[in-house]
Order: sequence, then C-alpha cells, then structure tokens
Amino acid sequence: MIAAAAVSGASYGYDKLYSYTVPQDMEQYVQKGVRITVPFGRGNQKKIALVMDISYSEDTETLCRFKPVISVEDKEPVLDGEMFELLCWLRSTTLCTYFEAFHTIIPSGMSLRISQKYSVVTPSKAPKSVQLDERENEIYKILCSSKLKRDVDGMLESFLGTSDKQYIKSLIDKGFITEINQVKQKVKNETVRMVRLSDEFLADEQAYNITRKQEIAVKFLKENNSASVKELCYICGFSSAAVSGMIKKGVLTDYEYENITVPKAEVKSNVADIVLSEEQQAAYDGISKLIDSGKPSASLLYGVTGSGKTLVFVKLIQHTIENGKNAILLIPEISLTPQIQQRFISLFGKIVSVVHSGLSLSQRLNEYKRIKSGDVRIVIGTRSAVFSPLSDIGLIIMDEEGERTYKSESSPKYHAREIAKKRCVTHNAALLMASATPSIESMRAAETGKYHLFTLKNRYSQNPLPDVEIIDLNQELRNGNNSVFSEKLAREMQYNLEHDQQSILLLNRRGFDTVLTCCDCHETESCPECSIPLTYHKANNRVMCHYCGYSRDFTGVCSKCGSKILKHSGYGTQKVEDELSLLFPQARILRMDADTTASRYAYDKNFKAFENGEYDIMIGTQMISKGLDFPKVTLVGVLSVDKALYAGDFRSYERTFSLITQVVGRCGRGEMRGRAYLQTYSPEHYVLNLAALQDYDSFYSEETALRKALIYPPFCDICTVTFSSIIDSRADEASKLFLKLMQEKFNALETKMPIRVIGPSRCVLEKIKGKYRYRIIIKCKNNAAFRSYIESVWLETFTLKEFARVITSLDINGEIGL
Repeated sequence: MIAAAAVSGASYGYDKLYSYTVPQDMEQYVQKGVRITVPFGRGNQKKIALVMDISYSEDTETLCRFKPVISVEDKEPVLDGEMFELLCWLRSTTLCTYFEAFHTIIPSGMSLRISQKYSVVTPSKAPKSVQLDERENEIYKILCSSKLKRDVDGMLESFLGTSDKQYIKSLIDKGFITEINQVKQKVKNETVRMVRLSDEFLADEQAYNITRKQEIAVKFLKENNSASVKELCYICGFSSAAVSGMIKKGVLTDYEYENITVPKAEVKSNVADIVLSEEQQAAYDGISKLIDSGKPSASLLYGVTGSGKTLVFVKLIQHTIENGKNAILLIPEISLTPQIQQRFISLFGKIVSVVHSGLSLSQRLNEYKRIKSGDVRIVIGTRSAVFSPLSDIGLIIMDEEGERTYKSESSPKYHAREIAKKRCVTHNAALLMASATPSIESMRAAETGKYHLFTLKNRYSQNPLPDVEIIDLNQELRNGNNSVFSEKLAREMQYNLEHDQQSILLLNRRGFDTVLTCCDCHETESCPECSIPLTYHKANNRVMCHYCGYSRDFTGVCSKCGSKILKHSGYGTQKVEDELSLLFPQARILRMDADTTASRYAYDKNFKAFENGEYDIMIGTQMISKGLDFPKVTLVGVLSVDKALYAGDFRSYERTFSLITQVVGRCGRGEMRGRAYLQTYSPEHYVLNLAALQDYDSFYSEETALRKALIYPPFCDICTVTFSSIIDSRADEASKLFLKLMQEKFNALETKMPIRVIGPSRCVLEKIKGKYRYRIIIKCKNNAAFRSYIESVWLETFTLKEFARVITSLDINGEIGL
C-alpha cells in the first residue's frame, strides 16, 4: 500500500502530494481523510500529514524510493466525502495549501501537535560495542549523573540549543538516548470511563468466582448493557477500586466513551404564532418552492431595515426541518449572536447549535461533534459556520450578505458566499442571501436573472423609516462649535434623556486621540513597524497600533525630539465617551468596541443590559450598526463618515452607504418614530444624500454605471498580488520581476484571456508589521484558466533567488484599499 499525503507546514511552492509506503500492520487503518505521522525532508523531521489517496504496487524498485509511515493518528477519517471534496475545491479556487484548507474546515481544537521527548539509556543497558568520542562521552556522563527527569530534560534542551546539538543527535543514532515522539490533539476529547461485561465472562459465567456484591453489578449490567464507572459505583455501592478488581479478574471490560455536552435549551415560543405580512408571505411562498424543488438555487431577499427578514428566516427554517432537511444561518458579526441565539433556541430548542470565534476551543470542538453526530438540525454562526459538518442541508441563509466579514483575510482567502454555493450544489439545497443593502455583485446577479429576487418594501410594524438629516460640520466650525457633537445632535440627545428614550452613536474608530503631532519638530507619533500614526488610549494611558498590536506607555514627550508640546487631534470612541459624560453627567453610557468586548460574554451581557434599559446612550464601532433590535432606540447619530467615504477602495462608496443605512435602521423600530443625524464635512456628496433618503435603488444605478465605466466588479474580477519584505528594495524588485514573468507566461499562452494589469506600486499602507509592501492589481475573469495561469507564475517564483526573502500572496476579489 502507498499513501499519497499532503504534509503540514509546507509552503505553497512545495505543497504537493508525497508518497509513503504503509507497513502491513497499519494498512487496515490507513484510508483517505486520515492523519498520519511521516518523516519529511533530508533530516526526516516528523510531520503530520493527511492521506489524500491510496494506491498499490508490487514494484520493489518503486517501493524502495519511498519512506514508511511512522504511525496512524486517527481511527476513522477526519473528513467525510463532502468535506474531503470541499478541501480540494478550496485549495484549487483560493490557491492555498492543503493544510490551510484543512485547518479552516475542522475546528482548531482537533489539530495535532508533535512533541519530542528524550530519555537517557542507563549505562547497564547502553550498547557495549559502540564507541563514543570524547565530547559524546562527556555529555553522556553529565546526563547519567542527573537523577531527576526534569533536570535531564532541562540539560537536553540546553544542549540542543547550542553547538552540542550534533553530539546529542549522534547519541540518539548510537542508541544512548531514546527519542520519543508524542502526538497530541490540541484539545483533549472529553471522555467517560465505561464498563460492560466481558465476552469471556458471558461465554462461561461458571468459570468465574464472584461475590454477592459483584453479582449485583453483573445483574445491573445485564439489564443495561453498559454503565459509567461512576454510575456503577453509585448504584451498587462500590468503590472504584472494586470495579478495577472486577476488570483485573476479567469479569468486566472498560473503555472510554466520548462525552458530548448538550446545552440546556427550552422551547418557549411557537413558530406557528408568527404571522407574516402579505409581502413576507409572498417571499416565503416563493423561496419555499425553491427549497421543495430539490434543485440547487440562489435567491436574494432585498428588504428595508425593520421589514422582518428574520421572521421569514424562521418560517423557512421551520419548513426545511419539517421536510427532513437541515439549515445553516450565517450572520456577519459575532455581536449579533446573543439576540439571534436567544430567539432561535426559544423556538427550536436543543437542535440549534451556535458556532463563532468567541467560543473556547473545547466549546467549538463540542459543537462540531454535536453537529456531526446528527443531534443538531440548525447551525447559526459567523463565517466559519459554513463549514459545519451538517448532513442533508436543505437551506443556507446569509444575513447581511454584503458585509466584508464574510471574506477571509488570511489564507485560504475564501468568501462564505462561494462556499455556501458549493455546498448547496452538493446537497441540492437553496441559498438565500438577504440584506437591506445587498452587495452590488448580488443585486447585479438578481437583475440579470442568475438569482431569484424577492423584495420587502415596508417595515413589518408599518412604522415609517426614520427621518434622516445631514449636518454640515463646516458650518458647525463657523458657528464656533468644535465639539464632537453638532448642536442639533446634542439637543436631540438631551430630548431623549428627558423622555426616557435611548440613543445610539456610531463612530468607526476606537481609542481616544487618533493622531499625536509634535508642535516643535512637526513629526507624528507613528508605529515603528507600520506606516500609520499611533492611537492614544486614555483607559490604559498607552499609544497603540491597531494593525500590528504594538503599544507603549504614553509619556507625553515626543519620541523624536523630546518636546513636551504634543497636539492631540482626531477622536475615537473613548474620547466620545468622555465628552458625553461631561455634556450629560446624568446619562448612563455604554461603549461597545474591541477594547470593551474582549471577554467571551461581553456582547451578550452588554446588549441585554441596553435592551433592559440599564443604559441611555450606546456609543460604538460598526459592531452596533446592523441586525440589532432595540424598541426604545429613537435616535441615531453618525458622528463621522468621511474617512469611510474616502477610504481609497472601489467599494468605499458601497460600504459607506450600507453602514449608514444599517445603523439608521436601528432606530424607530418600536412604537415611536426614529430620527437620525449624519455629521460630515461633505454634505453635498451624492452617496450621503442617497443614504439619508435610504434610496438603495438610485445608489445601485449610480454605482453600477461608475463601475462599468471603470471596469470593476461585478463587470470583472480582481486579483491582487502583494509582495512584502523587511527590505524595501527587495519587495520592489520582486514585484517588477513578477510582472515580467506574467508577461512571458501570457505571451506563451495558446488561448489568450482578457486581463488588465495595474502596477506594480506601493500599497496605500506601505509598511505593516515591519515589512514594506508592493502590489499588482489584475482585472480578470476568475475561472480555471486564469487561476492556472497566475498559479504557474507564482510557482516559478519559488525557484528564483530574488523571491527568497520576499513573501508573495494572492487574493481574488479581496480588499485593495490598503
């Protein structure tokens, strides 16, 4: 048997299948999707590998060329047929490595780690015929003189970190030190020690002499087949030692049973009590027909904020469950999970599983096992939940489908929408994308007939959309107001406080001051690793970089010239919180940003407190802008939108429009009408005015016309090739050489394809985490031919010395603004 395996840790240029012979005693365990330990490279370093294929050969010459598998780590395949196929598809479409795709699909708690342990062979058992040189003998005597294992381990670790490493390896080869490789799962499986009657005992009970007390245990196990050791001790009045005695005697057999925790969940509501409006019913009827068709389909549900899209989701999921199928509901932000989780568990109970990055490793592993066991029918979660090992999928829903969080920024750089489409094709399921501000690409697909389109034009409660007013900050300055808040917004907040109504303020910048400038040397306090200013955080009196995480104490002194005169400009959520406290001392203020939501249960706790009326004003970043439903919120203030509007990405207008529309939609969802105020230095900008009118249709027409003229998605795809190095000139030269290779490969193509190349040029943020960055932007058609072409160029770079110290990465339809 020969196993073709993908090896962990391989870079893309060397990420291929390597062949290993399988020892006969392992053949019954080795199959596709199982992990094995293999020797890799000239030094035979122990690596975890994933078996991708099995073949057989009797050609001894061929077999002699392959190294043998060391051990098999899984009793059964980690990936089933669909997930195995998905791994291969993910690798080919996103140009990632096998193990990058593998670690994306499985929870990180299932990852395996190899640790090397050493033990010193005592002189009495050491090889007699093998000679040691002077230094080897000296090291061996030192190791033998230590009686405590931790001392031996410490010395071995010390020797391996010096030039004596070669002597340690020689002692291992000569048999004086034993090397033991331990493979451990990142998170240990939760198991329960179980017992049952042994086959030998059942075959001949008379051969065993058992006591009366043991007879009670035998009778109990005959009736119940098996029990945990703890249960048996409790029922029969045993001690654990007595159970061990029965095992030694051969009466019982013990084994480990994997324990899966089922969360407490009680059904408190009835889906039948939900009454849909005429618009909702029409959308439900149309989408449910697509679910029942048994064919893969894609639909777009375009509905204004507050139109009750979630109620349609609930009804559709219920319909899917009743038809014997399962469903996945994807949400863009972890901040949305508490409200969604609470609603769905109250309706469906224990068949709901919630998956997101806020769970601990063991919690995520437990949920993964629950889903795989078939106990779960509905999975709710953020982007990674699309990989849940759910069988018989009938429906996948993507709420707020245009959000950037559905696109992964690390390899594999996939979009959850593409994975959802792939799984819907596999399961003949329906994909439903929903939003008040659909992505331009999705609306274009609906407009051209690729997606089915359903619309909800009115709010479910029949409440009107909020009144939105644009505030000109230029005029505020002319009036002598240099505060964070315009006079009108301040008055409206005062009104809400007096009338027991709640307010939401959006500012997509955390921290206190966003820029610190020296008044003497005019230099900005910048991150030493990135080409961006440091942000001052008052809460811990530190200046921090929000890109690489660098931070240091704020001394109030210029780091360049030592001047104590620093100008603080810009503002973040911390400063807004401070100014609110000064302006409204009586107000109860809740700040929601990355600094205040670091703990696992912060979202649930804080949003519940706000919903219960424990706070008057909530200030936060974009995490508070979508999907939340607070009936007492009647006022929304967008403090600054100019930075998002002029971000430099071709999607900046779309994202600004979406952000404003979504956050404005958080108010006026109860009995009282909502008001919203947009503060800006560009009051005439058409995007802001259309957002104020909440006129998505007009915005879509303007944006598609602009993108068509400039050739941007949805009229093409974009592949960004980024080059980074600690030396500026190396990244620059590598980008130019890559362009030259592109030209050569393109000229050699038999069938030409339409592509347009922009660059190479410096990235907008030219330095991040100590590395200088350049990029090439390629306008193309993302198909197999283009991926094959660009992959061939990329693979050649791994053979060239000019790329030896340059990191090259590819991203299709990702961010290009930075």
